[in-house]
Amino acid sequence: MRNYLKTAILLIGVATIPGSAVAQSAVENRVERLEGQMRAVQRKVFPPQGQGGNNQMIQPDIAPNDLSTPSTGAPSGSAISDLTARVDALESQLSGLTGQIEQLQFKGRQLDEGFAAYKRATDARLTALEGNAAPTDTATIDTPPVAAVTPKPTTPRPGASKPVTPPAATPAAATKDPARAQRVAAIEKPATDDAGEDLYNYGYRLWEAKFYPEAEVQFKTLIKDYPQHRRISRAQNMLGRSLLDGGKPNLAILAFYDNYRKMPKGDRAHESLFYLAQALVKLNKPAAEVCKVYDELEDVYPDKLSPQMKADVTRGRVTSKCK
Repeated sequence: MRNYLKTAILLIGVATIPGSAVAQSAVENRVERLEGQMRAVQRKVFPPQGQGGNNQMIQPDIAPNDLSTPSTGAPSGSAISDLTARVDALESQLSGLTGQIEQLQFKGRQLDEGFAAYKRATDARLTALEGNAAPTDTATIDTPPVAAVTPKPTTPRPGASKPVTPPAATPAAATKDPARAQRVAAIEKPATDDAGEDLYNYGYRLWEAKFYPEAEVQFKTLIKDYPQHRRISRAQNMLGRSLLDGGKPNLAILAFYDNYRKMPKGDRAHESLFYLAQALVKLNKPAAEVCKVYDELEDVYPDKLSPQMKADVTRGRVTSKCK
């Protein structure tokens, strides 16, 4: 564009030379073309409302090769003054256009910096949760006392190499309460040729019967011994729910977050985000943190939320006063 300005100014200088062959009409036509080019650029950079975002290239009113050999003539002083004023106006418009572009670039940098700061703050809070959420009773959950239990023999299915019996580890809660141990023993243990499936199903039955510490053992064993099992995302989610229902929301937060972070495409990752928000509420965390979890859930898994979960999220948002 500056080349066009230089060309117009050069033409003005030539027109002021005595005896020049440049005609006033030709100079006026070329400056008019220059103004048309400026308007085309403005329409491209700042399209009118309703036309923005279509990325259509607006052709300029003139092209550089439209400049033709001017006809001869004698310009007048008043015409030269008018052309000079028009070129000055074009320079002023170009300066304003440049300033607007710089402002847009500055605002874009501000948005990038703001998003980066938000991401750093969110990562720091999640790291703090991971580092500070483990209470002193972690060892009790990780290494529960194991009672000596003689497994019942099972008959292998056709095609199975040998019968598989799930681990019969018994948490401290059961060993200290004989009546509880009897109720736990009454829960049927599946015994198939898929040990991982048996662990998950038995843990789920224990959770349904509200034997939460015993359910934790089954889900942890599945996660540790069968990390590639098809039920791994469900097991991680149910571990979090067992911890949450068992009154350990700190540990539940870690279990839910690990399921979402490590297996975001798992079949229960979206549920873990939902229950993560419930765990934060139980810990009386700031409402802003709870709302961010709901935002993440609806942004990442809009198609996986059941009608019931959508209703629960809506109620949770109202309770936490989310915007």
